[in-house]
Amino acid sequence: MTEAVAMARTTPATAVTEDPATGVTRGLTGLIRQSIPSARDIAVEGLVRRAGGLSRENWSLDVTWTDDAGTHSHRMMLMRDAAGTLLHTERTREFAVLEALAGTAVPAPRVFWIDEDGRWLGAPTVVMERMPGQCDYMILNGSQPLESRMTLARAFIGLMASIHAVDWEAHGLDQRLGLPAGRPSLAALAHWEGEYRKAQLEPHPELDYVLAWLRRLAPQAESIVLVHGDFKPGNALVEDGHITAKLDWETAQIGDPLDDLGWVTNPVRRREHQIPGHWERQQIVEAYRELTGHSVREADLLWWNVFSCWKLAVIQLTAVAEFVDGRYNRVFQTPSWLYRPMFQMMEAAS
Repeated sequence: MTEAVAMARTTPATAVTEDPATGVTRGLTGLIRQSIPSARDIAVEGLVRRAGGLSRENWSLDVTWTDDAGTHSHRMMLMRDAAGTLLHTERTREFAVLEALAGTAVPAPRVFWIDEDGRWLGAPTVVMERMPGQCDYMILNGSQPLESRMTLARAFIGLMASIHAVDWEAHGLDQRLGLPAGRPSLAALAHWEGEYRKAQLEPHPELDYVLAWLRRLAPQAESIVLVHGDFKPGNALVEDGHITAKLDWETAQIGDPLDDLGWVTNPVRRREHQIPGHWERQQIVEAYRELTGHSVREADLLWWNVFSCWKLAVIQLTAVAEFVDGRYNRVFQTPSWLYRPMFQMMEAAS
């Protein structure tokens, strides 16, 4: 398969004969009327398609309406499935998690409505509160003073610990997300192997070799927690040095906490999560241990590091398959760049 790195915007899910903003306004108005039968004087203003999000369309808007309880005005974000995607996820899972997080120590947007099957908006959609703050993937290695970046780095690990401390059973997330049967590591591997097989267009013997290694050495979990599944600065909002919201919960699950910790200590993501010479793997793990009391066995964490690379490879292959099928206009190369770090970590684990 020819490799390419050219990039373009994804195609909107709305019909080409209708202005996308008009379609969003019309669809959201219908969704509100369905959800609140007494709603009237519905007004959608300031509708803007935002950048960011490789699997969904992000729309910023202000909505007002009057119902039997009074007049309401909210700053909102509308997250709609795009025509092509890097991740095949379900909006119902994300909606369930955000509902459960309301009132917990985890800063997350309030959810208003869900268009589960796209009846109103043309594709599955979640409408949520628009939180203050800015999204910056590289904020830990930006222009702020080292002390400020270190404070924020510790805050991110504190946020991870808060997510892992959520009482998922009390909030019914085991019923809505499901529990892994047996080892969470094997459950996660089985899920992503399924995505791999769906996206696979040609043989990838290197990925099959890593898959066999992962299956053979899958660790037990020290605890079972709510896992974010894509924990990174780029999935958070920051304002005045404080994390105002954790976003993008579509890959959340009940599983092993090292799933998240392995993602942020994955060496290929070090520029996002680490501050060279000050906040590296050792400091991250020590901070997490202190906050949670988990032992974090190095062999187990290394397994999750390899898994993180393998999962990232599957995500890239999904994008390639979506492009070949004509649903995605952003072209990714095949993930051969991930083979070396995976093999190096596997060798270190032997």
